[in-house]
Amino acid sequence: MPTLSLAVQYGKEEPRLPRWRLRRWVAQTLRAPELAGIPGVALTLRLVGAAEGRRLNRDFRQRDYATNVLTFEYGPGPDGVVGGDIVLCVPVLAAEAKAQKKPFLHHAAHLVVHGVLHSLGYDHLNERDARRMEALETRILATMAIPDPYQVS
Repeated sequence: MPTLSLAVQYGKEEPRLPRWRLRRWVAQTLRAPELAGIPGVALTLRLVGAAEGRRLNRDFRQRDYATNVLTFEYGPGPDGVVGGDIVLCVPVLAAEAKAQKKPFLHHAAHLVVHGVLHSLGYDHLNERDARRMEALETRILATMAIPDPYQVS
């Protein structure tokens, strides 16, 4: 498993998402065999409200709405440690979980896993890459006893 340096920031408080839980989800993601060659990961995970989420999405992606998760991937440094920032918009996460009839913590875990994989270079810009990323997310979430988030009921 890669070494992990994780900073958690709360622009929006969410008692269901304490640091220890977020760290556990990130660490579980990094245990995936596909990630074994990465020496280390340095991430910041920030929880935000709708206004900050919208501002960040507008300023960095030119999309004027708050989205569930934004990832800023910085790639590996000279020491091979991969860096990234992950922003979770708590109100969007909560609304999506409710609309999709998923437990809040299952959806939150999925978005953390999704953000971590983006920070490691995974993407879903084409169908092949999307299938690869979704399959990895599903396998990681299964290790946490969380059902496949892509299964439609």
